[in-house]
Amino acid sequence: MAITIAALKEAPAEHRVSLVPSVVKRLVKQGCQVLIEKGAGAAANFADQQYEEAGAKVVDRDAALTQANLVTVVNRPDGGTLDQLKAGQAILGLLSLAVDHDVAKQLAEKQVTALSFELLPRTVSRAQSMDALSSQSSVAGYKAALVAADHFMRYFPMMITAAGTAKPAKVLVLGTGVAGLQAIGTAKRLGAIVSGYDVRPASRGEVESLGAKFLTSSVSAAGKGGYARQLTKEEQQQQQDELAGFIADSDIVITTARVPGKKPPMLVTAKSVEEAKPGSIFIDIAASDLGGNVAGSKPGEVVETANGAKIVGADNLPSDLATSSSEMYSKNVQAVIKALLNKEGNIEIDTTDDVMSELVATYQGEVISGRLRSQMGLPEIKQEEKEPAADDQQQAQK
Repeated sequence: MAITIAALKEAPAEHRVSLVPSVVKRLVKQGCQVLIEKGAGAAANFADQQYEEAGAKVVDRDAALTQANLVTVVNRPDGGTLDQLKAGQAILGLLSLAVDHDVAKQLAEKQVTALSFELLPRTVSRAQSMDALSSQSSVAGYKAALVAADHFMRYFPMMITAAGTAKPAKVLVLGTGVAGLQAIGTAKRLGAIVSGYDVRPASRGEVESLGAKFLTSSVSAAGKGGYARQLTKEEQQQQQDELAGFIADSDIVITTARVPGKKPPMLVTAKSVEEAKPGSIFIDIAASDLGGNVAGSKPGEVVETANGAKIVGADNLPSDLATSSSEMYSKNVQAVIKALLNKEGNIEIDTTDDVMSELVATYQGEVISGRLRSQMGLPEIKQEEKEPAADDQQQAQK
């Protein structure tokens, strides 16, 4: 019997949806039954009728949670929804379990299989199609440049007119990962003079290939797989000191240094904000309840400073570009589902697999993700204790 996959409607502030009609159509063709909570895709411009035409059934939330073997979401749903999940079910999404360990424990105790995109080992090449963090960061970087242009009270490009010449804006992007590179590319296309800063020397080539200037850092913090490692307190201070001059010379600063499950590093200090030119714009993609990259930033708010600068707490930019971001995210979800299903069309989790052993946070009553166990202070699971097995969903389908 084919598995049943359900996509839930997100909270009102989130406009994305975890499955789009085009992906639903592919899943149905593969033999999956798909349930869509009524109105789930409306905010992303996907009507219920489109889902029905793709082969899905539109239902209420209770029906979706009761009938599904696998529940897909963008963000972690509220506690009431999680309480409705039963043993043998699975949930997939940006569950933020690295931030809230209690939820991970609760899901494990309920015998619910939780797959959290933040835990995906992103350096494994075959996991790239599943990498929701990268797909959504790409959207965030693009949108960050547009938000900056919207708040900036001057032109981005040089403009030569009969009334005179307008100088191009100077844009500084801090952090040149996926989001940073998209911000750089978009700001360049808008005609700004763009610089990129990163503590990973290997980033130089990527930044310069986009036509931007790479600002050399005296702090080298290249980590495993090309990602930046966490800086020491001394290195953070050194970084902040050297950034102060770059920031003072910029009109717009876009910060992109997010650390899943941890407090973002402070890149722009209160002093740098105070010394910024009037009309300067700070776009803090890392703004969150845990803090941000810019002193004084608040998630979802625009803070105006005494010296006429603006700090935009751009905590969920992909939601502002909901149609495109949902299409990308849905393909990430589809890639995970493809990896989960065996030849019979049932969910089967190999806990010895280098991708699934991390992406799968909880399984058969315990936390199995090595990274999550380490953060929770739990001992490492020995390899011989990990046995690939068919998931309990197979029994739930019978």
